[in-house]
This record gives sequence, structure tokens and C-alpha cells, in this order.
Amino acid sequence: MNPLYKNTLYPLSLLGLAAILAACMRHEEPPADDHVISAEERARLTPDEVLQQFKEGNQRFHSGHVTRRNHSEQVRKSAPGQFPKAMVLSCLDSRVPVEDVFDQGIGDVFVGRVAGNFVNEDLLGSMEFACKVAGAKMILVMGHQHCGAIRGAIDDVKLGHLTSLLQNIKPAVAKSQDFPGEKTSANPLFVKRVAENNVRLALAKIRAESPILKEMEDKGEIKIVGAFYRLTDGTLEFIE
Repeated sequence: MNPLYKNTLYPLSLLGLAAILAACMRHEEPPADDHVISAEERARLTPDEVLQQFKEGNQRFHSGHVTRRNHSEQVRKSAPGQFPKAMVLSCLDSRVPVEDVFDQGIGDVFVGRVAGNFVNEDLLGSMEFACKVAGAKMILVMGHQHCGAIRGAIDDVKLGHLTSLLQNIKPAVAKSQDFPGEKTSANPLFVKRVAENNVRLALAKIRAESPILKEMEDKGEIKIVGAFYRLTDGTLEFIE
């Protein structure tokens, strides 16, 4: 190699590398979202729009394109007051992170959790507070794939207070006896059928046992819907 070229290529390559590094350093990610929903913003939303936001949020969660959020700032901003869009009743299961599943931030969602996501008097009271008092515009009951509480109800498990808890799910097991396949907890399709019927029964119980929520739904002030969450891919089947 000509010595002249040998002496000039090395510093030029360093200059090129430095330019590339400088360009990379100039590329900064946009700041994380620290917005917290206000009373005015929520007032402008319809129940149908809230449901659509939840559906779109789940699509982002499934695709991996979730919103970057500054949770520390959201905590600070939401401290003076909260204006959630919805109330979600979910199972106790640690694999169902409610806000993440719908790509929602701090202050967006009231969340109630109990193994088997069934409705009782305490949860009805929580829903009435969320909607009638605090202004949420949707109630969503969410069951999920491979639910241990559902399987326990199918197997008629007896264990301390769990025994009485599982009684709340037994009506869904009874409702699913028309399932054409093997009706055991070892059959994931039967477990799914029971989980879906458990959600449907919860929706019916909300409407039957809370005149407050039923009237709000009839007037179009809230929407009451159900969903089944798949652990395997993070997607939802909505049950209205």
C-alpha cells in the first residue's frame, strides 16, 4: 500500500466513526408520557370511546408498541385527585397485569381483583362507587386462560376459605355442562368455556343486583362488557 494512503486512511476512519457516534448520540427518544387524565377529558369521552381505547391499548400491548410512561411523574400529578375512565374486575392471577394489558397509565383505571373474577356484594359496591360516585364510564369483567380458580371449581377443591370462594364459580361450571368434549380441568378448552361463562354470569349479576348500574347502562352513561384474556399471546376476546 502506498505510504501516503496508509497514513491518511486511519485518521479518516476514526473521523467517520466519530461522526457516526455523534449522530447516534443526537438521536434521543421522545420524553416518556407523564400525562394524567383530567375530569374535563373524561367528561368528553363516551363509554364506546373508552371501550375502543381499551381495545387499541391491548393491540399495542400485544404488538409490543406500548406507551412509554413516566410513572413517577404520573404518581405526583394524580395525587390531588383521580378521574379513571373504567373499572376492571380481574382475577387475582399475577400474570394478568391489568393496566399493562390495556396500555393504560396511573389514574386511568379502577381495578378490583379476586380469584376467579366473580361478583359479590363488596365488588358491586366498588363498581357503584367507581361509576356513580367517581364517574368511570365502563365496567369490564376479565377472565383469563389457564385460570387456577376456574380449574379449582371444576375439580371441587376443598381447602380452608378457598372452599367457599370457589362456590361462587360453581354456577359457571354447571352452565358449561353442554360442552361436547371432556369436562375436566385437564381440558383447556373446557376450562376456557367455564371461564367465559363465569364472565357472562358476572355481567348478568351486575345488571340483576345493582339497579344503580343497570339504570346507568340503560341511559347510556356506562358500558358493561366482558373479556377473556389469553396468557399465551396477550390478546383479548371481548364479550359484550
